[in-house]
Amino acid sequence: MTILASLLQLDAAAPILAQLPEPIMIAKVNADKFTRLASRYEIDGFPTLKLFMHGIPIEYSGPRKSDLLVRFLKKFVAQDVSILESDSAISNFVETAGTHFPIYIGFGLNESMISGFAMKYKKKAWFSVAKDFSEEVMVLYDFDKVPALVALHPSYNEQSIFYGPFEEGFLEDFIKQHLLPLSIPINFDTLKLLKDDERKIVLTIVEDESEEKSVKLINLLKAAASANHDLVFGYVGMKQWEDFAETFEVNKKSKLPTMIVWDGDEEYYSVIGSESLDEEDQGSQITRFLEGYREGRTVQKRISGLSLMGYINSLITIRTVYLVIFVIAVIMLIQTINKEDDNDVPRRRRARDRVDNASSSATESESEEMYRPEDKED
Repeated sequence: MTILASLLQLDAAAPILAQLPEPIMIAKVNADKFTRLASRYEIDGFPTLKLFMHGIPIEYSGPRKSDLLVRFLKKFVAQDVSILESDSAISNFVETAGTHFPIYIGFGLNESMISGFAMKYKKKAWFSVAKDFSEEVMVLYDFDKVPALVALHPSYNEQSIFYGPFEEGFLEDFIKQHLLPLSIPINFDTLKLLKDDERKIVLTIVEDESEEKSVKLINLLKAAASANHDLVFGYVGMKQWEDFAETFEVNKKSKLPTMIVWDGDEEYYSVIGSESLDEEDQGSQITRFLEGYREGRTVQKRISGLSLMGYINSLITIRTVYLVIFVIAVIMLIQTINKEDDNDVPRRRRARDRVDNASSSATESESEEMYRPEDKED
């Protein structure tokens, strides 16, 4: 992103951040002018964003588009664990958290049980504990006893409940497994989420994610995911991302839907006898696919394109290339303008010389006309 573009994004985000319950102030500094300040905070590139928490500078490495910047900073400066003491506090917390991050609410849960995980996964989810709540809240979030940890995915309308055991290993497994929705659409943003998850990915490729038959299949995948937490379930449409689907030797002539198990890197597995799904009784076919995978009835293959990180890096590289091309174009334009100005200087100088010579010749001619030798008197 160019310096001008970054400044415009900051200008757009500033009034929104200033109106938060805990306001975040944005300031801009000309590092070329205030060189001592730039040196003090080790600023060596532009634009550079730093967060100051109680006067301590932290390098900012998050998104820079105004809406994403606001979303990230709201999450970054929030408490690790919010304490909720009424039904209205719970409602306000969920509303303030928004729909972009998963939300964990511990009902009747001690704050100390999740505070460590809240710090560890601070950039990925909202955490809270509710100390006082009504039966209406229990009905709303569909739990019938305490302690209970509820995981919400507002953007996917998903909700999961954990009743324990609350020993550290079991609790963290639940939190990690529910950072992602039960069945996740594969796109550039979700690929970045998947790179931090070590589980294998059950990938279903359909013709079009928005078709009614695809929506029904996705619901079946969610049901399978709830019973197989050791796997990530994802889906992608040929219409939505054809290049990605072709990585797994799937094209428009292939029989769809098809399912594979991807390790997130360069290898994937097809299950013998379950390479594609028929329209009838797809739930049973998904079950057979998973059984075949776990029993080892698979064929190991290598992707024909980029790995998960390769896709992410390639998209970043493309953006970088566009930025470099833009910068080069601006530099060439400036050089062209300066060159034209330099060429104009001798041109203007020659023009002035011609004007001066013409004026001088005219003056001499006038002088000759005014004085001729025969006009001289003895």
